[in-house]
Amino acid sequence: MAIMGTFIFEEDFLVAAKNLQSSGFNNISLLSPVPLEEAQEVLGLGKSSPVRRFSLAGAIIGAISGFAMAVGTALVFILPTGGRAIITLPPYLIITYEMTILFGVLATLLGFYFISGLPAWHDRPYLSSASIDRFVVVVKGAAADQAAKAEAIIQQAGAEEIRHVEEDE
Repeated sequence: MAIMGTFIFEEDFLVAAKNLQSSGFNNISLLSPVPLEEAQEVLGLGKSSPVRRFSLAGAIIGAISGFAMAVGTALVFILPTGGRAIITLPPYLIITYEMTILFGVLATLLGFYFISGLPAWHDRPYLSSASIDRFVVVVKGAAADQAAKAEAIIQQAGAEEIRHVEEDE
């Protein structure tokens, strides 16, 4: 079961989230119509995203594969021209650069989908008013005794409305 507390004011919303976090509730979601850095701090989310590691790995793999493809093609189809070396760096940098960008972008997209949990196979508790003008705190997976405690904390913070929602498993 999930408990959803709807708040009008940002300050009350953040107080409820901090109190729930300090009371030992780990499975908390915060829904807000505007980005809030304080909400990220409450949840323990930093500013740096792990998606950047996917981007770096993709860029490195792309650079290596682009250069290897150019060198491999030159070695398979040897065209000696005017006594120049078969493998020269400047012409291969173009394909290396392009493959770096391509693999970096693709790895970034895959990393984003992986980190954000997309596609969402289960419905999550959501209120459409959280996209307009309300702040919502959701406590997921609370047992009966914990649900009462969470509800009391949310009510104490000044919630406008509290709902009990069944979760999909």
